[in-house]
Amino acid sequence: MTSEAQVQDDPAPLVACTVSRDVQNFDLLIEDMETELGEAWGDLSFADARQFFRQPESGALKFVAIALDHDDGDHLAMVADLIEAAKAQGVKVILVADEVSPMALHQLLQLGAEDFIPYPLPEGALRDAIARLDTPRKAAAADFVDMSAAPAPRAPLPAAQPGAHGIVLPVQSVSGGAGATTIAVNLAWELAGIERKDPQPRVLLMDLDLQFGSVSTYLDLPRREAVYELLSSTDTMDDDAFRGALMNFNDRLSVLTAPPDILPLDFIEPEEVARLLDRARAHFDYVVIDMPTTLVNWTETVLNAADFYFAPFELDLRSAQNILRLRNALRAEELPFEKLRFLLNRAPKGMDLAAKGRTKRMAETLEIAIDVQFPDGGRPVRDACDQGLPLAIEAAKNPLRKEIQKLAASIHARQSDRLEAAE
Repeated sequence: MTSEAQVQDDPAPLVACTVSRDVQNFDLLIEDMETELGEAWGDLSFADARQFFRQPESGALKFVAIALDHDDGDHLAMVADLIEAAKAQGVKVILVADEVSPMALHQLLQLGAEDFIPYPLPEGALRDAIARLDTPRKAAAADFVDMSAAPAPRAPLPAAQPGAHGIVLPVQSVSGGAGATTIAVNLAWELAGIERKDPQPRVLLMDLDLQFGSVSTYLDLPRREAVYELLSSTDTMDDDAFRGALMNFNDRLSVLTAPPDILPLDFIEPEEVARLLDRARAHFDYVVIDMPTTLVNWTETVLNAADFYFAPFELDLRSAQNILRLRNALRAEELPFEKLRFLLNRAPKGMDLAAKGRTKRMAETLEIAIDVQFPDGGRPVRDACDQGLPLAIEAAKNPLRKEIQKLAASIHARQSDRLEAAE
């Protein structure tokens, strides 16, 4: 009886712990840790954690969640030491960051932290991060940088055509959640299969959202160090280096994903972006770019290189205000605002006359033309993104897919006419 009671009273072994300046500043993290682990976790301060990871028993932990906020700037050196000490014990590290600078996050991720979660925690984010700890990385960078390796999933690099320059088609949301990545991914896929017979256009999809780019997620492609290496050394970039950073999707579409780690948006300079675009235009007929929502110092470079600059937005006040601010900013800098093509996403249905009236008034007030109105594709669009497949494969009859297909056809027809006229 006594021995059985003793066994039942033994606490569950700890499998994880949080490390922070004050865990009470992260009440949502406490709730999620309790939900996922029950009582099998503990909490340490930075000082206690430094001592703990010097002890062999710390290696019994599965992971440690290091929580940081904007007041922890002075502790980054200590956090870096903790990450290295945890890795030395075989303990995986998840960073929970609240208003921490992108540069600091990049440095900590480079030291070996496995994952990053923003705070306040999105629903299910900690659960997903824990699940990813058990998932091996899809591919190591070395597997793709070796040019003698099997070609899949590397993208073949089309031969550069003397004097040939592909057209640049950036997509940048006017407001968050307006669907830029969904549109960019599906537009690139439609362009890549637009011809009824071979040869098909050569299409490159570039994800230049260096922080939270999700093209790789929407196409189920791994993020690779080769991209970081390419962006770090565009001054010495040649065709082999460029090809080594590209991925192949379904033997049709070439993709330059975002790098694996979060980088500051000024990690690349305008002249480096210009080199990337020159290289891409020399090898591809269409270069579709998923842009960050934020305007950066190289946005002007992309805008000047673009034939059209697609700006998805929604029928709401925030989009209207942002379009007005964007128009004023570009005109103040004497930049080509006329290149922007406004795409209304989740447009009202045909019978919603009140919403259609708001759409017309919005365009008149802002002095813009709404070039395309995309319907709400509903849940199939989200499901296709989660499955890592274009709508043409996952939901071919979806109304959003049909409108994107029409947009791709109009772009290709215009380009074909221009090429014929040039000949």
